[in-house]
Amino acid sequence: MKLVLASASPRRKELLRYIKEDFAVIPSTAEENASGTPEEIVRQLSELKARSVFDSLEDKEDVAVLGSDTIVVLDGEIMGKPKDEADAKRMLRALSGRVNIVYTGVAVVAKNFAESGFVKSDVCFDVLSDEEIDAYIKTGDPMDKAGAYGLQSIGGKFLVKIEGDWSAVMGLPLNASYRLLKKYGVIE
Repeated sequence: MKLVLASASPRRKELLRYIKEDFAVIPSTAEENASGTPEEIVRQLSELKARSVFDSLEDKEDVAVLGSDTIVVLDGEIMGKPKDEADAKRMLRALSGRVNIVYTGVAVVAKNFAESGFVKSDVCFDVLSDEEIDAYIKTGDPMDKAGAYGLQSIGGKFLVKIEGDWSAVMGLPLNASYRLLKKYGVIE
């Protein structure tokens, strides 16, 4: 069965290669609207992305599409990607010295099946000075990441500890993805 990743994220692409080397990449263009609990939101958005790409395919036979979505939650606030540098600074100040929760959803959609799941991880953040926050924002790194930080890049130096799935914090839960793809025969 052919596999398509519904994401433009280089991190998700890199992680998926640990599971299957041969896959296509078609970024989702779906409008990302979801509501509910953080768990429900990441599951809905993951499936929305996968379904959007699947529905756009001309040949739907023997193809499965994998979608994923990540959000950061602190004190009940869902932190997506920052709107601008001021928003990134606000998020990083709030995260400083605190534990935030990262929810990452994953979904697989094909002609005869669709299923989604999620992984929850606790991330302990270092105490950051305003100078450290400003310097990090100047790199541009936080601007395309939920919660304004990335484990897989220079923002990783601010993470003290992760309790949960490191790959989910990076954007694609390896084990959950592997199990879904194996369950439906996308991989052996």
